[in-house]
Amino acid sequence: MNKPLLYSFLIALVGCGSIEKKSPGAFFAGEIVNPTSEYVVLFKDDVVIDSAKLDGENRFSIKLDTVVEGLYHFDHSPELQYVYLEKGDSLMIRLNTEDFDESLIFSGKGEEINNFLVEFFLSTESEPALVYSYSQLDPADFSNKLDSLKAVKVNALNELVTEVTLSPKAADMAKASIDYNYYIYKEKYPFWNRRRTGKDTIPELPNNFYDYRKTIDYNNENLSYHRYYYNFMKTHFNNLSYMGCYTKCKDAHYDIVKNKLHFNQHKLKLIDSLVTERDLRDNLFRNVAMDYLINVHDTDENNRIFIDEFHRLSGNNRHSAEIEAIYQGVNNLQPSNRMPNISVFNTNGTLVTLQEIAEKEKNAVFYFWSGTQRSNFENVLTRVAQLSENKPNFTFIGINCNTDALRWQSLLSSNQLDTEKQFRTDDFENLKNALVIGGLNKGIITKDGLIVDAFADLYSSF
Repeated sequence: MNKPLLYSFLIALVGCGSIEKKSPGAFFAGEIVNPTSEYVVLFKDDVVIDSAKLDGENRFSIKLDTVVEGLYHFDHSPELQYVYLEKGDSLMIRLNTEDFDESLIFSGKGEEINNFLVEFFLSTESEPALVYSYSQLDPADFSNKLDSLKAVKVNALNELVTEVTLSPKAADMAKASIDYNYYIYKEKYPFWNRRRTGKDTIPELPNNFYDYRKTIDYNNENLSYHRYYYNFMKTHFNNLSYMGCYTKCKDAHYDIVKNKLHFNQHKLKLIDSLVTERDLRDNLFRNVAMDYLINVHDTDENNRIFIDEFHRLSGNNRHSAEIEAIYQGVNNLQPSNRMPNISVFNTNGTLVTLQEIAEKEKNAVFYFWSGTQRSNFENVLTRVAQLSENKPNFTFIGINCNTDALRWQSLLSSNQLDTEKQFRTDDFENLKNALVIGGLNKGIITKDGLIVDAFADLYSSF
């Protein structure tokens, strides 16, 4: 669809009530090619602002009577992307879900900042591998390489600013995207360098290597849900915690490498001491807790110590109920326990429990998949086929998540999956917390109905 047609559609939708630039509201509309959901949902931070159902031509429109300038995101399940909205914006998007980010185009009032953010995101997608290849260099040479990459993005932003008028907040948002993306690499450099060079210690860094830290705002409300800012904060606190342990703690090397409880307690305390902005603080505490509980697989005693520390420091964290559910899930999934008594549907639409399924099999592996994540689905199917051939004494049980019943049945048929070994849930949140699902490569191994390993990985555990 060319721009004249885009604008014609925009005018037809808004009609005589077109939004003036000084209007307190905004208009957001578009067309989704090959839709994967019936809806487009608009969020501010993690709060739903509005939603719209696609019409017969896969178009949608959302009109906001008032809008707070800043970063929003729209969700067309299972994908999402940012949209920057200001008062008076009239934005139109067009995208194809088969190439979601690459096909996304913004048109209309407010297009400039949004197309810049999308183009920046796309231009940085392949950079981590390149920057990692630079990490074997000494700190000065690594910084020079990074500065060169960053300069290209800064020049592009400077050109944009000379061509169009961006609001101060929009310009700051664009600059923050650039800055924090490259700050992440600086935080990762010492550990990447040690891995690349094979040395036992991290490199000695010049005094000015982390100069950017002097300008970090730990409580920028406008950036709390910005991907680069948030990812930087996670990496930054990992780095600070490691260095703090390395230089100050007794038997530091042992503590850092072996004592994950000690390391994660450091992170909780640092977040508590530096971050006061509520959303960012709650989300960072949640990130530490999820990472520890799902990935560390510590002892019952250490898990209890950690969760007590989490509640003590994070206070009235809005994620507390979720974290407590994950903690209880970890406890329930210890070896020799029975599978949680959670119900799933079989292909006849009958509810059966995971306990009942596990008890029918001598050796079973439960795996998880979603019809909305195509590449993961295909990879999991390929891996399960390999394992089924190599491990014939195991029965592989598929549990589908986030796919409606009709599409699930269609996928079972088109992929010739054994319907006796396939089940689905319509309550993924409950299943995710109870089974502590951190990713769809997870497997749960049972023997005679009892858990052997509830934190297996389809690729590394076999």
